Amino acid sequence: MSNDLTAREDLWQWTGRRARSLLGSSGFLHWVKGGRQLKCLFPPLFHLFCLIVAAVVFFGVVMLPNSGKLAGRTLFITGASRGIGKSIALKAARDGANVVIAAKTAQAHPKLPGTIYTAAQEVEDAGGKALPCVVDIRDEKQVEDAVQKAIATFGGIDILVNNASAINLTGTLETPMKKVDLMLGINLRGTYMTSKMVIPHLLKSSSAHILNLSPPLNLNPIWFKNHTAYTMAKYGMSMCVLGMAEEFRGQIAVNALWPRTAIQTAAMDMLGGAGVAKQCRTVDIMADAAYAILTRPKTFTGHFVVDEDILREEGVQDMDQYAVQPGLSHTHTHTHRLASCSLMLLSDWSAGHPLLPDFFLDDAPEVLAQQMEQHGATPAFKSPSSSATPSPGGPIESTFEVIRGVLTEDLVNSTKALYQFDLSGEHAGVWFLDLKSGAGSTGRGQPHAKPDVVMTMDSADFSKMFTGKLKPTMAFMSGKLRIKGDMALALKLEKMMGRMSKL
Repeated sequence: MSNDLTAREDLWQWTGRRARSLLGSSGFLHWVKGGRQLKCLFPPLFHLFCLIVAAVVFFGVVMLPNSGKLAGRTLFITGASRGIGKSIALKAARDGANVVIAAKTAQAHPKLPGTIYTAAQEVEDAGGKALPCVVDIRDEKQVEDAVQKAIATFGGIDILVNNASAINLTGTLETPMKKVDLMLGINLRGTYMTSKMVIPHLLKSSSAHILNLSPPLNLNPIWFKNHTAYTMAKYGMSMCVLGMAEEFRGQIAVNALWPRTAIQTAAMDMLGGAGVAKQCRTVDIMADAAYAILTRPKTFTGHFVVDEDILREEGVQDMDQYAVQPGLSHTHTHTHRLASCSLMLLSDWSAGHPLLPDFFLDDAPEVLAQQMEQHGATPAFKSPSSSATPSPGGPIESTFEVIRGVLTEDLVNSTKALYQFDLSGEHAGVWFLDLKSGAGSTGRGQPHAKPDVVMTMDSADFSKMFTGKLKPTMAFMSGKLRIKGDMALALKLEKMMGRMSKL
């Protein structure tokens, strides 16, 4: 009995030391509390408990642990009041880092949670020190003032994270110059200017890093055709990485980080509509990936890193733990190593919608097209068969018959929009959906007034989308669905699609 007890105690002590190094102080305390309660209440299970935790420690199924390497270092993070920026700030704070929260939101936004002050409090609660600064990175004086406050407060800056970004996924004719200026001003000019102002201080640090949240420079035309302005602005951030990594090689590590799949943030919820969250990963995966980059030596520079790739290098193999709805991201490990198409859809073993892939990561459009078609979609960059003469009746007419069956005055009153559908493919034609007057109506041809939203897509995808077989968000993000007009009104259609899928 005594030898058995000693073995359990030794295993407990060894696993405790290992867990402390992996989980950090906060996670370790939860582990200790649970283990001690189990030891007191039901000793026979204590040994099993130690073995389970040891397996976790050995096989790396936990998220990337904090190592303490960022303790005392100062991070200047743009757009850190919410989302990915805040998650990176909190990850660093758990090491005891100093964090400058440089963002615009000083007062609560009506639709987006968090301010620079609530984020600062979270950083402090996590064990770091915070300096909230009101910063619009298009404003040179505001950026300069924030940098000077950081130096005065913390004595220097070690790390710059260019996270702030603006997005507008519309075509050339549909994008107002005000939106173009916004995206170029924040994504390109703001990133360049903030870097320019922080670099003199980074050059004084022994562990200097710049990390831009931007994609690899993929010149495949499919990533330009539907949102040229956004792509130019986002690639501007990536070109800063390409140039500055060489310019400051040996002095400052300059890298880019991009997610393989869509990440759930408040902005993503607004963009993707209801239900999009379950097809995303959480911000934790980007925080862990950023931490892996920022704790490497400055010889690690000039890389365009994808989140799950660097985490696998760090020994984290279970990507499912990062999913908002676990179970959608299970793929064979060797698939990630062998597939050249990084934008492949990460499907569930059985049914259900796959995780949404993020933009810019494909290497082989033909592989992407095949993967998308397997999930019930016609890629926009693959020419569909066309028909100059609209077919009478058929699946489109049947779909609109179902639509008519769910129209109500309540639906009209809650939507107040006129839609036009320009369909190509086997059942090409123009249709309209009036959710603006009376009890609603549908029909073939142009609507009676100027539409609020024009949707262009293949006729086969249209039927699948309105019967729940193809997610609108997936169709839009992958370029199969093009939208002109009011994006908010376009998203309102999901409510009606949800009703139809239940019929």
